[in-house]
Amino acid sequence: MAKNPDIEEVKKVSENIYRVEKTGKMSVPVIIYASEKLLKEMKKDNCIQQMKNVACLPGIEKNAIVLPDAHLGYGFCIGGVAAFDIDKGVISPGGVGYDISCSVRLLKTNLKKQDIEKKQKEIAKKLYNKLPTGVGKGGKVRIDKKEIKEIMKKGSLWAVENGYGIKEDCELSEEQGCMKDAEPEFVSERAIARGINQLGSLGSGNHFLEVQYVENILDEKTAEIFGLEMGQVCIMIHCGSRGLGHQIASDYIKLMEEEYGFENIPDRQLICAPIKSELGQKYYKGMCCAANFAFCNKQVLTHFTREIMKEFFPNFKAEVVYDVCHNIAKFEEHEINGVKKMLCVHRKGATRSLGKGRKEIPEKYRTVGQPIIIPGSMGTSSYILVGTENAEKLSFASTAHGAGRIMSRFEAMRTLKVENIKNEMEKNHIEVSAGSWKSLVEESPNSYKDVDEVVRVSDEVRIGKIVAKLKPMVVVKG
Repeated sequence: MAKNPDIEEVKKVSENIYRVEKTGKMSVPVIIYASEKLLKEMKKDNCIQQMKNVACLPGIEKNAIVLPDAHLGYGFCIGGVAAFDIDKGVISPGGVGYDISCSVRLLKTNLKKQDIEKKQKEIAKKLYNKLPTGVGKGGKVRIDKKEIKEIMKKGSLWAVENGYGIKEDCELSEEQGCMKDAEPEFVSERAIARGINQLGSLGSGNHFLEVQYVENILDEKTAEIFGLEMGQVCIMIHCGSRGLGHQIASDYIKLMEEEYGFENIPDRQLICAPIKSELGQKYYKGMCCAANFAFCNKQVLTHFTREIMKEFFPNFKAEVVYDVCHNIAKFEEHEINGVKKMLCVHRKGATRSLGKGRKEIPEKYRTVGQPIIIPGSMGTSSYILVGTENAEKLSFASTAHGAGRIMSRFEAMRTLKVENIKNEMEKNHIEVSAGSWKSLVEESPNSYKDVDEVVRVSDEVRIGKIVAKLKPMVVVKG
């Protein structure tokens, strides 16, 4: 892979917007949404070059997009968006990611900050002990092969039908918690074997469960519609499709390599298939299965979180605000040169940001737009934004999905000290329960970009509008 573009190649268009013009085999330019500080961090890895490579793929429309949290990924950068013509374009596992439908759910509760303050340590310990976390860890629910195939078809609805939640939980999720095109016949036995024991598990890496409170509200009207108020306790759950999704990605990368080879792509990690090809359709329908497993997994985690919190607060209630994906490909209608067109939008480490009126949004939010959940790194603030019509014009209705790494896990382990991280958490009155000191170091705030800066850029460019700022009190990690 070539090195990242030189500074001369990246031209400033306006405040927080940069452009790399078409060169070589690029069919479209690359548009970068970043401050000068964030752009400088992007240039330390190959993330912009990765999206220049994406701009060479068949059928790409308008722009390849780099979002404010962008950093090096597999194929696409993490924080990368591209949309493809359905007839001429391709679908690429590298544009979705290995953790298919990694996503974030926000719950609003009937508690206030002061209710949690005296019980932080006990709550952290209980949540960690009762919710499975870590690589390869089994889940809370035992299912058989017939049931996992039902989950891959039904998504979070399966959980609700089996007593793990209420139908409103599904209604307030992206796609209502179910990708309708899922076909389990296109999921391998190996993928099923990896996922069958992981339902109701958080996983490892940057996945987490946080008990937070609303520290600040910047858009009172939208916050009221979302059901958020100052000092209110919220719970944020970040996880994905676990081993099932990882194996589906691996399976189809291998199949596409065997079928199409690498001759016509600039980077072998961008292996892809025509959207309308048999293999392209099989991957998409298998990807939908992984997304449905992820929706169901989060629904089961929601149920058990409610049960655990009732041990501390018998009258505890937690309602879903929204559940958003950030590793997925979707068929959506967008405007290209003044004409509405159905496209296959790849969002890799990117959150959908639909403005008001879109039919894809739950009815209760259509007057303001889609809720967007942008988690911070461990110990830093998270944000709730709302989708905008401007995002539909600028970024195929997409914005950032988090802070975005600036330091590899290896580099974090080499340079950071666990004692310093623990002291920082204590100073900020945050109680952390994690599987090991290693995970604390790898996921520390020092390893990530400044989430405040990432969100500020999204807000100023209007690819998402800030609604509320949340601060963590309890963090549970694998």
